[in-house]
Formats: sequence, C-alpha cells, structure tokens
Amino acid sequence: MKFLHDLWRSQSEFVRTFGAMTLFFFQLLRYSPSTLVRRFSLVVAQIFNAGALSIVIIMVSGLFVGGVLGLQAFANLERFNAEEATGILAGFALVKEIGPVITALLFAGRAGTALTSEIGLMKATDQLSAMEMMAVNPMQRVFVPRFLGGIIAMPLLTAVFTMVGLLGAHLVAVELLDVDVGAYWQQLQQAMELDDVYEGITKSIVFGFVASLIAVWEGYNSVPTPEGVGRATTRTVVSTAIAVLILDFMITAYLL
Repeated sequence: MKFLHDLWRSQSEFVRTFGAMTLFFFQLLRYSPSTLVRRFSLVVAQIFNAGALSIVIIMVSGLFVGGVLGLQAFANLERFNAEEATGILAGFALVKEIGPVITALLFAGRAGTALTSEIGLMKATDQLSAMEMMAVNPMQRVFVPRFLGGIIAMPLLTAVFTMVGLLGAHLVAVELLDVDVGAYWQQLQQAMELDDVYEGITKSIVFGFVASLIAVWEGYNSVPTPEGVGRATTRTVVSTAIAVLILDFMITAYLL
C-alpha cells in the first residue's frame, strides 16, 4: 500500500507541476510581443548574458569535440579505405546531432544555472515582491527578457559550436592525418543538404525554448532560501538534460 501511495503522490505532483509550468509558459508567450517592443534593450542584455558570456566554453568544447570526431571518423573509415569521407561523417554528426545537443547541455550548465540562481536570489531577497508593490510587472521586467534571450542565443551558440567543430575536425583530419583537403570539403558539400541544416536549426530552436523555460521556471518556483536556490539550479541542469535528450530522439524520429 505504501508503494502505491508514494506512486500516486509522485504522479499527482508531476501533473500539478506540469500544469503550473504550462500556465507559466502561456504567460511568457502572452507578454513576449509587448516585451520585444517596449523592453527590447532588456532582451538584448539577456542575449549577451546567455550567449556572449557562454561563447568561450562553446568554442573550446566545439574545437575539441570536432577534433575527436575527426579522429574517430578517420580511424573507422581507414579500415574501408574511405578516409576522404571523414568530413561527411564529422559534418553530419555536428550539424544534425552533436552540435545542438551538446550546445543545449552546455547552455544549461552555464547560462541556465545563472538564470535560475539570479531569479531565485531575487525571489529570496523579495525583489520580485518589491517590483509588484511599485506596479512593475516582474513577468515583463524579469522573466520574459531572460526567456527570449535564451531562445535567441541558443541557435547562435549552436552555429558557433558547429562551425568551430568543423574546424577542429578539419585540423585533425587534414593537417594531422593528411586527408586531402579538397576531397574533405567537396564530399561534405556534396553530401550535405538543406534539410540536414534545417534539422539542426529546428533542434536548436526547440532546445532553446525548453532550456530557457526550465531555467526561468525553476528560478521562479525555487524555495527562497540558499538551499532552495541551490536545489533549483541542480534541477535546472538535470531537467534540461533529460528533456533535451528525449526531444532529440523525438525530433530525429519525426524527421526521418
């Protein structure tokens, strides 16, 4: 009986949380157009915080991930005397899968936790309540700019990660392993289609929505204590990682 009771409580809590997050999401969408028009400078500032401040870790990670892909692709294709196809394997992996997924995970670990802890701290110090007392809507002033900033920054970061990853694969395959540079890029260009690029863009936009929503929601829903804010940041990373991996499978299966 205790097992059934705990199962029922966990399921009920999940349904309540999902419903509350859905209502919160609709409020974000409701105020997004007016925020873009009246508070565009705040959105730009959040794009800088979520995007520009994450560019270093994105570029370093992309360079070494691309290098690893170049090594693995060359080592496996060499068995079939198809080393020139190294660019195809590395390019498809970066554009369609690894680029959007790893960028989203890095975004959650750097920008997502920063958004959650910032909003959680504002809640713990009663700054959100003070805004409401001064007739300032926290949804327009705090939540929506951070939400939109994350959505816009994610595709840009994904593009940077992918380009730097392709550079890393090129450096390893061409400069280190002596793959012909013309064959490397020509085969990649001939094999890659617009639908493959659109798939990566679609994933980056969807992941941006999910990662930003979870980060803002966890900050808004955090317990206003130092321990509560710490738990909220942990939930942000875990929830975003799980959601991104599930959505990646669903989108890939849908677009096949």
